[in-house]
Amino acid sequence: MLRITDQITIEDWELTEQFIRSSGPGGQNVNKVSTAVELRFEADRSPNLPGPVKARLRRLAGRRWTKEGAVVLQVDETRSQARNREIARDRLAELILEATRKPKRRIPTKPTLGSKKRRLAAKKQRGDVKALRGKVDPEN
Repeated sequence: MLRITDQITIEDWELTEQFIRSSGPGGQNVNKVSTAVELRFEADRSPNLPGPVKARLRRLAGRRWTKEGAVVLQVDETRSQARNREIARDRLAELILEATRKPKRRIPTKPTLGSKKRRLAAKKQRGDVKALRGKVDPEN
């Protein structure tokens, strides 16, 4: 069982772990041992996650969200299978915890009168600079 908050806990049946061979340096150990972990969490079917949290999790997960509604995390940072498994579970917990936080509602503001005037003055000045770039009349 993975505890996220006091209200949200992920049961073991919702998580699937598959161990795969990792890439990168490691000599013969890489070819022999499956140390990388692929953690799959069936988020869409999870009864422990409220609807809004699922929606935010889907947006946060991005490419890690599958068509079936699962979050798939791959970890191959260390040469230890147990440590990679721990890292994957921690990352999943952080991702879900981030999804539980409601984003602050943006309050649209109007530009101040001073900022409008400064913007127009800067545009006028830029226009004057560009106007001076024309061809020079040799008679004047």
